[in-house]
Amino acid sequence: MSYKEKFGETRNNLRNLRKAIPDTFGGFVAMEQAASPDGALSHKQKELIALAIAVALRCEDCITSHVQACIKAGSTRDEVAEALGTAIQMSGGPGLMYAGKALAAFDEFSENA
Repeated sequence: MSYKEKFGETRNNLRNLRKAIPDTFGGFVAMEQAASPDGALSHKQKELIALAIAVALRCEDCITSHVQACIKAGSTRDEVAEALGTAIQMSGGPGLMYAGKALAAFDEFSENA
């Protein structure tokens, strides 16, 4: 399954979850909206941090979501790679494996961007 297909599946799963627990889901969305805007850190920097955390925590669905958000925020491949390097530093070998997936997802999503 491609990363684009995985992202579509994740979005569908989240739509179903939102219908099942709208208040909880809405609370999470509100928290994300409060944390995401430019402040002392830019939105792009925050997305790079989120991607690094997703890699360190080994959450493939989070990785595809934040790769997409990094692209939308204007992150370059070099910026993503550096963020992935920090994730590897903080999470060791497992982070290395997930960082490879994250970079592959970035490359796939960037093909038509």
